[in-house]
Amino acid sequence: MLDAPAITNTASQPTAVIRLTVPRAEMQAVMGPGLTELREAVAAQGVTPTGPWLTHHVRMHPDVFDFEIAIPVPGAITASGRVAPGELPAATVARAVYHGPFEGLGAA
Repeated sequence: MLDAPAITNTASQPTAVIRLTVPRAEMQAVMGPGLTELREAVAAQGVTPTGPWLTHHVRMHPDVFDFEIAIPVPGAITASGRVAPGELPAATVARAVYHGPFEGLGAA
């Protein structure tokens, strides 16, 4: 299910991120392990996420996705392995939230 899109202003948000550049066909294979790695690294630092995980697509080419798996956090984290501190900048955005399994995202 996809919530109705809405235009909103967001504040900047510190994040913990893993940046990946993968062929489109590998997206589903890297998402779960990457999210697990990210959650474990944040928990190991004693940090509690401040919201749900997200992906931030830096560049979307038809064949390659350049994106970050991210978790919002209360402040900067310490880099560890592939996990790095990040930030979503303040912006005016169109937001729609998808609720459901990854397999249904395309149809939503």
